[in-house]
Amino acid sequence: MSYHLLGTPHAPFPLDDWTMQLKSLIRSLSLCVFLVASPIAAVGQTAEGRDDKQRASDDIAYDVVVYGGTSAGIAAAVQVKRMGGTVIVIEPSRRIGGLTTGGLGQTDIGNKAAIGGIAREFYQRVHQYYQQPEHWRWQRQDQYRDGGQTQTADSERAMWTFEPSAALSIMQDLVAEHEIPVVYEQRLQRSSGPAPNAEGPGVEMQGQKIVAITMQNGDTYRGRVFLDATYEGDLLAEAGVTYTVGREAVAVYDESLSGVQTRQARHHQFVPGVAPYVVPGDASSGLLPGIDPEGPGEEGSGDRRVQAYCYRMCLTDHPENRIPFAKPEGYNALVYELLLRNFEAGERGMPWINSRMPNRKTDTNNRTAFSTDFIGENYEYPESSYEQREKMAHRHRVYQQGLMWTLANHPRVPDKIRNEFARWGTCRDEFEREDGWQQQLYVREARRMIGDSVMTQHHCQGRQVAEDAIGLAAYTMDSHNVQRHVNADGHVRNEGDVQVGGFSPYPIAYSALTPKADECENLLVPVCLSASHMAFGSIRMEPVFMVLGQSSATAAMQAIENDVPVQTIRYEALRDRLAADGQVLEWTGPVRKSAESVDPQKLDGIVADDEDASRTGFESASVSIGPFIAAGYRHDSDSGKGQHRIRFSLSVENPGTYDVRVAYSANANRATNVPVTIHRGNETNELRLNQRKKPKHGAFASLGQFAFPKGEAVVEISNTDTNGYVVVDAVQLLPATAVDETTSPTHP
Repeated sequence: MSYHLLGTPHAPFPLDDWTMQLKSLIRSLSLCVFLVASPIAAVGQTAEGRDDKQRASDDIAYDVVVYGGTSAGIAAAVQVKRMGGTVIVIEPSRRIGGLTTGGLGQTDIGNKAAIGGIAREFYQRVHQYYQQPEHWRWQRQDQYRDGGQTQTADSERAMWTFEPSAALSIMQDLVAEHEIPVVYEQRLQRSSGPAPNAEGPGVEMQGQKIVAITMQNGDTYRGRVFLDATYEGDLLAEAGVTYTVGREAVAVYDESLSGVQTRQARHHQFVPGVAPYVVPGDASSGLLPGIDPEGPGEEGSGDRRVQAYCYRMCLTDHPENRIPFAKPEGYNALVYELLLRNFEAGERGMPWINSRMPNRKTDTNNRTAFSTDFIGENYEYPESSYEQREKMAHRHRVYQQGLMWTLANHPRVPDKIRNEFARWGTCRDEFEREDGWQQQLYVREARRMIGDSVMTQHHCQGRQVAEDAIGLAAYTMDSHNVQRHVNADGHVRNEGDVQVGGFSPYPIAYSALTPKADECENLLVPVCLSASHMAFGSIRMEPVFMVLGQSSATAAMQAIENDVPVQTIRYEALRDRLAADGQVLEWTGPVRKSAESVDPQKLDGIVADDEDASRTGFESASVSIGPFIAAGYRHDSDSGKGQHRIRFSLSVENPGTYDVRVAYSANANRATNVPVTIHRGNETNELRLNQRKKPKHGAFASLGQFAFPKGEAVVEISNTDTNGYVVVDAVQLLPATAVDETTSPTHP
């Protein structure tokens, strides 16, 4: 029988204020009785007001043991209790909620209608929390402007921006209401090195089943089904489940965006010309810190590099609550030299995304080439020991503290940027540390399980559809930068940032949460699920992790009820229960068609992409309107007229007549008079291109047929005196014999 407080199901629908107040009062009274009567209720409570002295008993066996009190882990535990099961949550840190309570208040999700169940209930509770006047200490409620992240209609009654303390309060309420025992600061015993796909010391198995897990302090927890809800995937690794770390090569799953992607490296990129060496122009002086001497690797190749981590800072500009940025002990000015050189090369963008949260606070994230992401300093983190991870997390914090101090104080930072950063500081009232910094590192990606089903780029873009849906993902395929390297021109560049969206919410497969049956029959993995690097970049959002936590718990309870492996539960029964509990399993809203990328390797003739061209300007990159060639196209932002120029060089081996074609995406805001100059031997042709007119040849418009001698041909495009946006994408020379001559004028 499902457990529902006061006999009322916790469905994802808004509750009247008077009902919430009454339920809160009764919960408080019930909880007082429970805390006195229950020997396990207060197990492992945080240093934030509770005690943790009781050791676990080998005699207690839970229906579900959740390792990791992340947002996914708490959602899973709530669902187990609502289905009448017994559960315990073991959290290695001192705080539940993971990133949701650790600074990530600017909820990343895309289309919020894709989120249901307990996840949506959480965001409804955020809305209810901020309806209470006592929760507005540092500003009035009517002063808060969130940029469209809160409820968009009266009927939604959900709020998607919040303070870490608000999220923690709501998570603690969920735990208390459902009488969920939580053990804090207990970590799984682990192998000394990377798990060799065999049972580790912290996991006891019988056949393909986990029987118990043991912590470093010797406490053992027994259960019928186990959930690994950590960001690192430690439990799945110790259970001998196959996993991967890093980026797959393009060929592994036939994903165009996988592996090394220098051509995609458009966003969060250095201004051209930034010197990588300690002494500019002198390679013998050595590379500046953070630049990989072995990068970037072959285009499309796989590697074990991991996208960058950071701390999602919660900052404030309120004088009474602000802790000014301090210069950290061990500060090394050379670490930030690339930041300063990038400013001196012309960067004027604020190097952060400083999203406003209630009470004059923020969720602050990475932006531009040199920001909060500590690029290249986390490759070993996923498989490292706890002690090594703590050292890496400390280095990340010191790096970010030094970054903030530099931006707020250094004379080489532009005045406007320095003055803005100096207004901000960490909050006195959010985290336990005296300096206002959080403990939770933003582990964007670590281990990823390899199960029978693997989510890939093809699922994201709708070319493949999961038939065993247990929730939807709705975010862009998003990877932060992975490495810094020196390019062929001798300048520093970032690589690894990929941001490709334009698709509708899509289903996540249940079989991506289960290990292979011959490896483990009673483990579910809602966070480090079976997905490629690119698909994980879309799935890895906190609301989706909550959705997957709830769905995993539902599957676990059905596996227990039917005494079957988690791989063989009846999907129809799982689907029906998830739907009854408010999960969204199918997207019925407007369908977005992904902008189509055309592989230049599959085009006929001679092709040069914008990434192969030399250019001045055209820094803005986009994939908004397709089709486009390769990773996308560039434009001039309809500004700096006469200052943007790109030069496409094409090698003509066989002299003859070629149809000259230029790729661009048409739109009403484009220029009608784009200057194009064709250089062919001693001949030059100057033309004007109307980019509001849709190309007739897919992404390409023909400029006519021209005779070319053997050697280099050049096509130049500029934005001189243009009357709208100028788009540059690719140039194609197609032999005239392959072209219908009636469609293109011929030029001798």
